[in-house]
Amino acid sequence: MMPPRGAAGSCRRRRLAPLNEDNGRFLLLAALIAAYLSAGATVFSALESPSEAAAQLRWNRTLHNFSRIFNISLPELRAFLRSYEAAMAAGIRVDALRPRWDFPGAFYFVGTVVSTIGFGMTTPATVAGKVFLIVYGLFGCAGTILFFNLFLERIISLLAFIMKACHERQLRRSGLLPPNFRRGPAMSGVGSLVGWKPSVYHVMLILGIFAITLSCCASAMYTAVEGWNYVDSLYYCFVTFSTIGFGDLVSSQNAAYQNQGLYRFGNFIFILMGVCCIYSLFNVISIVIKQVLNWVLKKFECRCCPKCHKSSARLGRRNAITPGARLRRHNISIDADGQYDSDTEGRRLSGEMISMRDLTASNKVSLAILQKQLSETANGYPRNVCINTRQNGFSAGVGALAIMNNRLAETSDSR
Repeated sequence: MMPPRGAAGSCRRRRLAPLNEDNGRFLLLAALIAAYLSAGATVFSALESPSEAAAQLRWNRTLHNFSRIFNISLPELRAFLRSYEAAMAAGIRVDALRPRWDFPGAFYFVGTVVSTIGFGMTTPATVAGKVFLIVYGLFGCAGTILFFNLFLERIISLLAFIMKACHERQLRRSGLLPPNFRRGPAMSGVGSLVGWKPSVYHVMLILGIFAITLSCCASAMYTAVEGWNYVDSLYYCFVTFSTIGFGDLVSSQNAAYQNQGLYRFGNFIFILMGVCCIYSLFNVISIVIKQVLNWVLKKFECRCCPKCHKSSARLGRRNAITPGARLRRHNISIDADGQYDSDTEGRRLSGEMISMRDLTASNKVSLAILQKQLSETANGYPRNVCINTRQNGFSAGVGALAIMNNRLAETSDSR
């Protein structure tokens, strides 16, 4: 029984629409980010605006009192304050601070540049320094992002190894694995461990606990050495580790500290580990956000043809095609990536006989895909992107998403 032509045409038009799943996910995420920004602006405006108005009122009162007491006109006083602001921009402070452009200060500066923290307490003032910063930051930021990605790859692999060992130990305790089981070729015979990968939620939990522990330890150090309160120290840790870098609080800026060398080394280690850990945590959280977007998009799937959904719910025999299926595939051609699932699309939905024409067309498509895969394998660059990965909403991608692809259970092509 063929579905009504109007309903089939509507489904076909929706499938051929330019707003595919990837574009829909992108637009939905853009709308959610815009709403998130609007909500954040509303909250911060309500929290900080009264304090800003009160501070401005106190400053105007102080300025007028100073002008009246010392008989200085307001224009002259404002000109003096502008000179002081220029001195602050050059790194000059009233209190004694460490030199900004000696080698340790310059090393601290380039570290904030390549890590994209950018506190802003030190900036180049010469034209040559600004030009050199543009070139230096271009390659430095790119190399540091590569380092963060490689760190992410290794931390995910390490967590996967540890969690798989714990899972294997749990299976051995429950009696599902023999006591003398060892890793190796025999693992392929154990069905409970074949293709096992850690869940993204477990990885996110472990990274979150590690990030909180690291921030708490670093905050204790900053509270004791810098004299900040503990909340300000936690605030500084998040702003620094997430590479936001406001610059209102900056560590290791005084002229001298007790155990100065040890403190600066600990500060470097905490910032390095914190930035790498938060970067990894952000990328894992992005996987969870992408899963939420996929769940929302599934709620907006095409429901105009009930018979199509019924047929997809009760799949028939494998390796068979429906009569006339070649004409209902919208003249799909074999693309360069081989994104055609003949095994799934070619499932038979009824017990009807198929024509020899449909059978040869299906075999021709399968043979062409097999030939292309063999050719790519022989040339040394097989395409490993799987249809299941695209159905899960996690294509191979680039950068951090490509690293986590096939390493976590929720992004694996074996799901």
